[in-house]
Amino acid sequence: MIYELKDFLEVRKKLKEQNKKLVFTNGCFDILHRGHIEYLQQAKSLGDYLIVGLNSDSSVKKIKDESRPVNNENDRAYVLNGLNVIDAVVIFSEDTPYNLINEIVPDFLVKGGDWTEDKIVGSDIVKKSGGKVISLKYVDNYSTTSTINKLRKLGN
Repeated sequence: MIYELKDFLEVRKKLKEQNKKLVFTNGCFDILHRGHIEYLQQAKSLGDYLIVGLNSDSSVKKIKDESRPVNNENDRAYVLNGLNVIDAVVIFSEDTPYNLINEIVPDFLVKGGDWTEDKIVGSDIVKKSGGKVISLKYVDNYSTTSTINKLRKLGN
């Protein structure tokens, strides 16, 4: 489901009561590709419930460039919500998901293998609460940027 943070906090409370493990990851997920899917499957395998913090359109523009995102935040959230490995999507507008992570305090915080643990935003929060921070295997040769670059070459 696609949640507002305040609504997801009720879900988080229930997960804790049921002793279910919450896995959190985040990103732009602008144009989904195999690398995303393998990554999300790995993330889900770590716990009982997978939430994706999705960068808003304004956030993507700040961290990528003005030409991004290709797909708007509502469409990106809808596509992610349609994947059976994802249990929840929450859109955030800040440059990083630090505040979101601080609110939900996941049991597992995961990013792709191109992120080292010391660079993963929110790792301090998760470790302090006894959770784990994991850099998952990076799937080579798959990226949204390379897909966009291929499309640009085709257009010329």
